[in-house]
Amino acid sequence: MLRINDTLTIADWELVETFSRSQGPGGQNVNKVETAVDLRFEAERSPHLSAPVKARLKRLAGRRWTLDGAIVIRAEETRSQARNREIARERLADLIRQALVPPKRRIATKPTYGSQLRRLKAKSVRGEVKAARGKVEDEE
Repeated sequence: MLRINDTLTIADWELVETFSRSQGPGGQNVNKVETAVDLRFEAERSPHLSAPVKARLKRLAGRRWTLDGAIVIRAEETRSQARNREIARERLADLIRQALVPPKRRIATKPTYGSQLRRLKAKSVRGEVKAARGKVEDEE
């Protein structure tokens, strides 16, 4: 069971862990020990997440979101399989925590009277500068 916050936990049946050989240095050990972890969370089918949370999670996950609605997180930082499992689970929990926070609604504001006047003044000054350009006629 993966605990996200006080009210939300993810059941073990929703998480699938697969192990493979990790990349990078490790000497002779790296060729025989499967320490890299691929954590797969069936987000689309999860009964614990609401539809808006799933939509935000899909946007946050980006390319980690698969076509069948799962999130795949790979962890291969350490040489320890147990530590990599913890890292992957923590990454998933952080991602879900971010998706749980609804974005703040933008409040439309009106420009102040002073800012409108400054904008119009700047436009007229710029227009005068451009009008002053052009062909110079000879005065003879």
